[in-house]
Amino acid sequence: MKKKMSEWRIPSLRARTGNASGDDAPSADVAPHIWRSRISWRITLTVFAVILLVQGAALYYSKQNFEMTQLAQLRAVARTAIIQHLAKITPAKLQKDDTPLSLADANRIMSTSPVRGLAIYGLDDNQIISFGEETTLPPQGLATYWTSDKDRYEVVYTPSDLDSPFNVVAAIDSSGIPQAVTQYVEKCILVFFLMAGLVTSILMLALGQWLLEPVLTLRKNLLNAAENPKEPEILGAGKEGRDEVGVTLRIANSLIRKNAWNIKQMERQTEERIHRLAYFDTLTGLPNRTLFMEKLEETIKRKVKGENRRLSVFFIDIDHFRDLNNTMGHEIGDRFLEAVGRRLLGAAPADAVVARINADLFAVMTLLDYADHDGSATLERLLGALSAPVNILQEEFKVRVSVGACTSPYDGHDARTLMKNADIALSRAKEDGNDTVRYYSDDLDLAVSRRFRLLGDLREALQGDQLQLYFQPQFDLATGAIVGSEALLRWHCPDNSPEGSHLVPLEEFVQVAEQTGLIIPLGEWVLRHACKAGREWQDKGGAALSVAVNITSMQFHHGDIVDTVARILKETGFDARLLELEITESVFMEDMPTSIETLRQLHELGVRLAVDDFGTGYSSLAALRSFPVDRLKIDPSFVRNALINEEDAAIVKTIITLGHSLGVKVMAEGVETAYHLAFLKDVGCDEAQGFQYSRPLPSDKFREYAAAYGRGLLRNSLHIVGGKAS
Repeated sequence: MKKKMSEWRIPSLRARTGNASGDDAPSADVAPHIWRSRISWRITLTVFAVILLVQGAALYYSKQNFEMTQLAQLRAVARTAIIQHLAKITPAKLQKDDTPLSLADANRIMSTSPVRGLAIYGLDDNQIISFGEETTLPPQGLATYWTSDKDRYEVVYTPSDLDSPFNVVAAIDSSGIPQAVTQYVEKCILVFFLMAGLVTSILMLALGQWLLEPVLTLRKNLLNAAENPKEPEILGAGKEGRDEVGVTLRIANSLIRKNAWNIKQMERQTEERIHRLAYFDTLTGLPNRTLFMEKLEETIKRKVKGENRRLSVFFIDIDHFRDLNNTMGHEIGDRFLEAVGRRLLGAAPADAVVARINADLFAVMTLLDYADHDGSATLERLLGALSAPVNILQEEFKVRVSVGACTSPYDGHDARTLMKNADIALSRAKEDGNDTVRYYSDDLDLAVSRRFRLLGDLREALQGDQLQLYFQPQFDLATGAIVGSEALLRWHCPDNSPEGSHLVPLEEFVQVAEQTGLIIPLGEWVLRHACKAGREWQDKGGAALSVAVNITSMQFHHGDIVDTVARILKETGFDARLLELEITESVFMEDMPTSIETLRQLHELGVRLAVDDFGTGYSSLAALRSFPVDRLKIDPSFVRNALINEEDAAIVKTIITLGHSLGVKVMAEGVETAYHLAFLKDVGCDEAQGFQYSRPLPSDKFREYAAAYGRGLLRNSLHIVGGKAS
């Protein structure tokens, strides 16, 4: 069925169903309809007329300027021709010949230039001689005269113009100027019409994009909702504009979604009941083995393989549960299992999955992070939750468990393998005696061997060139200028891969370094190379930017940090005022008197101090006032969630207010979007860093980025100042 493009009526559902090429692409309807839209034509013709009017006014002044330019060129050509011959006349020759210019020279001037006639006057304004057409201008008076028919142009050249003791009045042929002006005007008119036509065409297309296309999209969405109300296809979702048409489209789309949601609600409730019976344990309400396997497989694909994360799987088996069940009865046994399930669920991380695999076997899957690199911290919390006896019918029953654990990707890349390996580890724990924890490994020393291998590689990396510093720029929110950078460590460990190396996650080798004491020389390496980079930027003409370096607890309390910083500053020649040391709250609180003294000594060196990840520790206001710090850095987790979590937003505002009350700067980390940036500016944050501005960059790239950014900021400032001045 064909649809006329000029029709604005809504087609029937039957007609719509048969027209896949028209209604399925509402944007394709815009081009035909726009040329029939009255409002589009009114706006476009008005703009077209205004453009022509403005261009006509500009052409009037441009034409006059063109004429003046042409006359100036004629004056210059005539002057050049005259001065070439008058320059040959000396006072001695003038006394001898009694004429400053011969007839032959005059004819030569008039034949090689637009000059038609000449009249030469002495300094007493008496005419000495004339050639060609008679001139009308006196030597004193008007400097130029253009005849009304624009055929002749007379010019008076003074002695200073000709560098000779004569006044010369020249009659110049200007008959070609009117034609040149006419051609110039014609070209300008052609260009103006082309520009006006282009602007109007673009305007018509813009009207189609902003006005007609949203209307057609709305029609399409309503038709889709009428045909399939449960799952309508909504075009343009999330792309509605902020104008009246966009708001109308957004409201209509919201109504369509609401209707679809209401229709699907009863179906969802039914499906949830079926799903719960199939995937959840009816006794504890926890996921069963089937759902646990699915969740595990999904997490492996999405997090382990997709985001290079790690996870642990714990099999937790209740020791002697069969004896309890047989002795006390199934009711006591069921309540005991329910209590164990509740405790595990309460102690597990928020993103963990706790499941009941079979009668007395529970499983926990949890993602790992820097603070819990092997899952031991999570397991400790789980076992701690089970340490207290379970009280049932005024009787206490102790909970003793055996645990088998494995980690992905090291112990498996799929759910079935991890489940098998966790079961193997659990069996080994049972063999070694109840109330035991065992991690899966090819042999029990595999995990230790891996840590020693990583430690050896890290020692080798310190001696070689495997370590590299990246720098993430930091910005002043008020001026937009770069104020410094944070040094971040990267380790590219050589291997046999096609790339020749792989990036070792920071949390892996830092954990090993902290446990073995290698963190002290590693931290010194970072500090030294960060200062070298900062000094190198200045030596190459860059701005004096601060460099922030993280200091760990072991470095701060056991690494003679004051002497180390002083020595490195002296070796590198880096300005101490440009070095900032970032230390977390928990480090300060370990030994407050010693910490305050250490901070005071660092401050005396000229080094700036920052509290890193502020808000995640437990420092009090009174304690914070005792520390000589210069900056508070808001933890990235608060910044990322501030737009969606009122509590995090309140924390951010509180930290900023606290920092300002203490007279220190406040910097936000983890600024990833323009919305985060706008929020931070609104609440008065001083500085920021994050992916919204730039990812961490190698030293040379950072220097180039800072220079280019600085030049761009300067140009913008000059442009703004120039605009105000004009």
